[in-house]
Amino acid sequence: MTQSPKYLLIGSIEPYSGKTGVIVGIAHQLLSKHFKVAYSKPIDSSSGEEQTIDADFTLMAKVLNIPFNNIKPPLIELSDKTIYKKIANLDSRNYLNELTSYLQSIEGDIVLIEGTGSLDEGLLFDLSIAQVAQKIDSPVLLVVKGTSPSSIDKILKAKLEIGEKLIGIVLNGVRPEQTDIIQSSLKPYLNNHQIPILGIIPQSSLLASVSVREITKQLKAKVLCRQDRLDLMVESLMIGAMNVNAALEYFRKSRNKAVVTGSDRTDLHFAALETSTSCLILTGTTPPDPILLSRAEDLEVPVLSVNLDTLTTIEIIENTFGKVRLQEDIKMRCIQELMDQHFAIDSLLEQLKLN
Repeated sequence: MTQSPKYLLIGSIEPYSGKTGVIVGIAHQLLSKHFKVAYSKPIDSSSGEEQTIDADFTLMAKVLNIPFNNIKPPLIELSDKTIYKKIANLDSRNYLNELTSYLQSIEGDIVLIEGTGSLDEGLLFDLSIAQVAQKIDSPVLLVVKGTSPSSIDKILKAKLEIGEKLIGIVLNGVRPEQTDIIQSSLKPYLNNHQIPILGIIPQSSLLASVSVREITKQLKAKVLCRQDRLDLMVESLMIGAMNVNAALEYFRKSRNKAVVTGSDRTDLHFAALETSTSCLILTGTTPPDPILLSRAEDLEVPVLSVNLDTLTTIEIIENTFGKVRLQEDIKMRCIQELMDQHFAIDSLLEQLKLN
């Protein structure tokens, strides 16, 4: 008789905690131990964000080395339309009951189920983390972004809601100065509440970065040179609005940055190119100096032109940083290495009785 797969429901207590990255890292470790791993995402809350549904599923198909069409699409995609339809009693489906048959068609030794981005999300459709865990009798691993006093309250709330099915948490994006207090105080405190910390993943500027390609897409920018270098990663954003004498010292403070400045500030353009710059973003209608484009071409720095004012440009880029997605190969390798070093996979397998 074929053994039923083990389920592991992986959620988070707040959005953009790095849940997908943790799932990628766990899948990588399980595959290295020769488990047959499958992936599912019953409720997708990213609809409304262009192409994120396909992007997540394509990513997991790549990690698991299976055809994209072998990954089951979500039961429900959260959007204004589906939410209003539900509260208007125009949607009579029982999603929680459908969940069992939905998952039974997925084959693998272990099925990694990506849960919602918070404890409350999905309640309208009876698909919150606690409800799903109870229905399919699945252990739960929660991803927590960094550590703060408010995070501790949310972790304790999660324990109350999920109960004994909460088998551990992963602290993600931990700053170096937080590590000592986590080890000396937070870890024993949570252990006393039966909430083991299975991973303390350090903060990574690379994982928090965004590609020039993504910035170009979000800004609807025109690429003036080095279309072939849009895969460069941007770790920070700087605004060029000072005098040229102060510019070099200012630009040297950040590496792998995007510099936003007026298209008429040729002096600042050249100053930025003398430092670690991943792209120049020019606002305004003044055509750039051809000598500047030639210099950027030589240094392999993309130059973008946007039909937006500086403030709007900055807001769009900052919003892009706030919703970084894990798509680039370099990020995948980074999270896999971090998880290999800082996540207790054997402790997880012991919790799942897969040793």
